[in-house]
Amino acid sequence: MAINLDKIFALNTNALILRGKRAELISSNIANADTPGYKAKGLDFQKLLTQSMQNQNMAMSQTNSKHLDVRMALNNNTEYRVPNQPDTGDGNTVDVQVERNLYLKNSLEYQASLQFVNGKIKGIRKAITGG
Repeated sequence: MAINLDKIFALNTNALILRGKRAELISSNIANADTPGYKAKGLDFQKLLTQSMQNQNMAMSQTNSKHLDVRMALNNNTEYRVPNQPDTGDGNTVDVQVERNLYLKNSLEYQASLQFVNGKIKGIRKAITGG
């Protein structure tokens, strides 16, 4: 009986990719905290994870070299955040305290996803070796 590793690791792999993209967005927000007119960006993690899992099963095989190479990719669904603070006059909507907290939360969730993957690997290794 074959083990389909794509199915086993799909959710955690997609979660790690999305958490990495979220970390990039948050760090970009922090870096542009003093840029006039910069709007804080974020992404809806749950919506994108659901979308990536639905797209996981969609694939087209290329039966001829003249066929187009079609691959499913995550849509870059970055959204502007609704600011928690009033406009300071320069049009910037970044709240550094909020962004730092979001970055910390995201890094903890990233570490948790890595631990889930580690646990699955240990479980598969144990099943294969019988020990």
